[in-house]
Amino acid sequence: MDDEDFKTLLDATQTVAVVGLSTHPEKPSVEVAKILLAAGYDVIPVHPTATEILGRKAYATLADIPVPVDVVDVFRPSGEAPEIARQAVEIGAGTLWLQLGLTSGEARDTAEAAGLRYVEDICIGATTLRLGNTARDAR
Repeated sequence: MDDEDFKTLLDATQTVAVVGLSTHPEKPSVEVAKILLAAGYDVIPVHPTATEILGRKAYATLADIPVPVDVVDVFRPSGEAPEIARQAVEIGAGTLWLQLGLTSGEARDTAEAAGLRYVEDICIGATTLRLGNTARDAR
């Protein structure tokens, strides 16, 4: 994907489920979630034990989320990505986005076979900041 593709994707996104959003405020997942919230996205924490993160209701799994999800943003080890990809497909997400440093051929194959966009080894927060939020601001 080039910058125009990323901008189109981000402009069309409303809901981002962050799998592995930490309860520890100093973690990178929290900083990224704050960037996404400030840009106007509906951020949904996915954490196995937390009930709330950043003032937002947290869900134990993607399947527990009661609303459509545009992007599943992954802050878990690459080895967990294939299962997260399967779950993203099951909930009908539009994009599976693995954070900076994460890659998975199996997750890519699963996502793309089901028609999901697949992004890996790129930070959604940094990309959002770099490309701006003009479409978000217009809503």
